[in-house]
Amino acid sequence: MPSRQPILNVPAVVVGLVAVMAVIEAARSVLSDAANIEILALFAFIPARYDGAADFVLPGGLGAEIWTTVTYALLHGGWLHLAMNAVWLLAFGTPVARRFGTVRFLAFCGVTAIAGAAAHYLSFPGEMVPMVGASAVVSGTMAAAVRFAFTAGGPLAPMGHARMVHGPAASLVEAFREPRVLVFVAVWVGLNLLFGVGISPPGAEGAEVAWQAHMGGFFAGLLLFSLFDPPRPVADASFRF
Repeated sequence: MPSRQPILNVPAVVVGLVAVMAVIEAARSVLSDAANIEILALFAFIPARYDGAADFVLPGGLGAEIWTTVTYALLHGGWLHLAMNAVWLLAFGTPVARRFGTVRFLAFCGVTAIAGAAAHYLSFPGEMVPMVGASAVVSGTMAAAVRFAFTAGGPLAPMGHARMVHGPAASLVEAFREPRVLVFVAVWVGLNLLFGVGISPPGAEGAEVAWQAHMGGFFAGLLLFSLFDPPRPVADASFRF
């Protein structure tokens, strides 16, 4: 008799990331306002940290300038914010993690987080408002997924299967010849431009969306995909960018 497949077959690294973010949010929910301010000052991404003028206000020094480009992605602005990012990470991070493996996937998440922080910094130099959330990483996994999800046998291809994630990826040029990729990217960019003019997603009315960070993570994931994609068998082993 064949063994039963688990209902939720999600890579451990994705479950682990969501669990870490949930534990952090749970811990912050029982801390005082003062303690939460200290956490944000130490681990959120704050553009003013890099212009020198805020050195007397923000703790952490040079170390915080480095680690906050990644740690901000583990913090969220409440349970709804976390839930939204967790759902999308489970959806898009799962096929990418299966393809990349744990180490490459974590490195990819780190790079897309840094790209999101860089895009946010370029948009708001000197800004003291902290940025938090895994949206740049989620955006990066969305972009990575389109590089292989629509290829023959891929998860979103005709006759494809959700677990068929190890076939050859499309080159960047090939990906943009696929109409479904163009529609996906156009819709995603369009939604983020709407966020940029002040239209908030459901459940986040009135919140300021860091859409520039989304864009930074997305295009980093799209352009740098090949650096993290494990080598394929010899027949598929040509480097694609």
